[in-house]
Amino acid sequence: METEPGLHRLENILRAHSPLVVAFSGGVDSSFLLKFAFDALGRDNVLAVTGDSETLARSELCAAKAFAEQYGIRHEVIQTGETSNDDFLDNPHDRCFYCKNDLFGRLRGLADERGISHIADGTNADDVGGHRPGMKAAALHGVISPLADAELTKAQVREFSREMGLATWDKPAMACLASRIPHGSRITIERLSRVERAEAIIRAHGFANVRVRDHGDLARIEVDRDRIASLLESGIEAELKKLGFRFVTVDLEGFRSGSMSPA
Repeated sequence: METEPGLHRLENILRAHSPLVVAFSGGVDSSFLLKFAFDALGRDNVLAVTGDSETLARSELCAAKAFAEQYGIRHEVIQTGETSNDDFLDNPHDRCFYCKNDLFGRLRGLADERGISHIADGTNADDVGGHRPGMKAAALHGVISPLADAELTKAQVREFSREMGLATWDKPAMACLASRIPHGSRITIERLSRVERAEAIIRAHGFANVRVRDHGDLARIEVDRDRIASLLESGIEAELKKLGFRFVTVDLEGFRSGSMSPA
C-alpha cells in the first residue's frame, strides 16, 4: 500500500485540509476514508459525524458506532431533518439533494461551532458523473471528496480496506431507505420502516445483497441473480405480506444499486 500513488495523493489532500469533519455513514467508502484520515492526521484532527433519521437503518447506525468505537475515533451522531421536508418527501428525481443539503448544512454548523474548517465525504472516483444531486449539495456547503480527488475507485477502496484489515472491505452497498421508493411516490415514515423490516427478514435468511423496492401494495425484491432460486424456495413471501404488502415479486434482473434512479 505504501507505494500506491493514489494513497499518497489522498494523504496529501487530507493533510491540506486538517482538521476535518468526516461525514460518516458506516459504508465502505466513508469507513476507509475515516480510518485513513485518523491514521494520517491523528485522533484530535478528525471528527466522524453520522446523520441519523428514519432513512437510516438501525443496523447501519449500530455498525457505524461500533466501527468508530473499535478504533477509538471521535464520533458524534446528529439528527437530520429531511423527513420533515416536503421537498424530500415528495420524492422528486433530485430527492438526494434535499437529504444531503440538510445533512451538510448541519455538518457545516457543527464544524463552525468546533472551529473546524473542512468537511469531507466518501464520494469515490466512480461516483463522479451520472445523476448525483447530492454532489450539488456538497458543492454548496464546501464539502470536499478526498477519495474522488485522489482518483480512487470503489474497487481500490475495497482492496485497500482489505489490506488495512477493515471489516467493511466487502460490506454490501447500503443506500438510504428512501431509495427503495419510486420517484414521484410519496415517502412516509411507515414505508421506510416497512422496507427496513422487509430487508432485515430477507438478510436473516442469508441474503447479503438485497433491496426491497416498495411499489405500494407490491414488494419487488432484488437479490444476486445466482441466489434467486434460493430466494424462491425461502418462503419469505408470507413474512413480507404480514408487513402489509399484498403482492411479493422477484426482479429477474437481480440486485443492482440505483435501479430506481432516472436513466
